Amino acid sequence: MYTVKGKTDKDHLLTEHMPLVKRLAHHMKAKLPASVEVDDLVQAGMMGLLDAISRYEETHGAQFETYAVLRIRGAMLDELRSSDWLPRSMRQNMRKIETAMSTLQQRLGHPPSESEVAKQLKLSLADYQDMLGDGGGHQLLYYEDFHDTEGNDSFLDRYAVDDADPLRTLMDGDFRQAVVDAIEALPPREKLLMGLYYEEELNLKEIGAVMGVSESRVSQLHTQAVVRLRATLKEQAWTGPA
Repeated sequence: MYTVKGKTDKDHLLTEHMPLVKRLAHHMKAKLPASVEVDDLVQAGMMGLLDAISRYEETHGAQFETYAVLRIRGAMLDELRSSDWLPRSMRQNMRKIETAMSTLQQRLGHPPSESEVAKQLKLSLADYQDMLGDGGGHQLLYYEDFHDTEGNDSFLDRYAVDDADPLRTLMDGDFRQAVVDAIEALPPREKLLMGLYYEEELNLKEIGAVMGVSESRVSQLHTQAVVRLRATLKEQAWTGPA
């Protein structure tokens, strides 16, 4: 049972971090189709915040806000998945791009260009870019990445520290460093985009203004950067860091 003080502390955490939920919801909505309602993301995010408050302990080794962000985003992604906004066929297309990028990276020894990936997929450049645009919102991590549905070892098994709570994996130093290293290896333009989006928290329209391209082009490049990161993390999980 909660003590009176414990209940008060939890209420304070809820009130203090409600604006965080709204900010994360609007940030995520910026790269999603118009059919996704920001209010649905906020509602899901609030459930994630409540979950974070109920689960959080000092022994997690992280500040509460760090832990809460993971829970809030995870809840929002769960909401998106339950709405099936990214169809299975589209997820399969993203996996095809990941495989093509990984193959080309090993063969060429450098991050492949869009033209090289399109050729590997036997697509025109325009069709490949359309595929990227359709996959807007493709995520770095999905819950199924922790437990491969096809019976293979998960590419995150290498970094897992607690199977009972896969989100804790995200706070593990090895995995976090692997993501940092993968971002550093991105082509300059995509590395800039990721910095503007995740560090400066600019929306796609603002990033387009900085980079001198359209909002839809930013969405394509963002999807491509995420696919590169996933391909790199999978490769590291299978072979170990270079």
